[in-house]
Amino acid sequence: MSAHIDSVKTYALVFAGLIFLTVATTYVATVDLGPFSVVVALGIAVCKMLLVALFFMHIRHSTKLTKLVVLGGLLWLGILLTLTMSDILTRGALGVPGR
Repeated sequence: MSAHIDSVKTYALVFAGLIFLTVATTYVATVDLGPFSVVVALGIAVCKMLLVALFFMHIRHSTKLTKLVVLGGLLWLGILLTLTMSDILTRGALGVPGR
């Protein structure tokens, strides 16, 4: 298996992107976006996760099996988040007995 080596320029651009996204996360934390604050913060976090996974973990040059394992992990994370959100959003729907 031959290892792919990225240029210093590529890593510098990814680093600059990560720094920019970190500053954007800090800025978004100070702005009141109402219920969209969490959505924007998670969107920025996903972008940072993709940069780290694709460039520093070299997933973009990995085998198909590695990409499938990563996709399976992300799918499982999505399932767990969906189940958690369905629990949180339906709390109190039936009411509390005795009240």
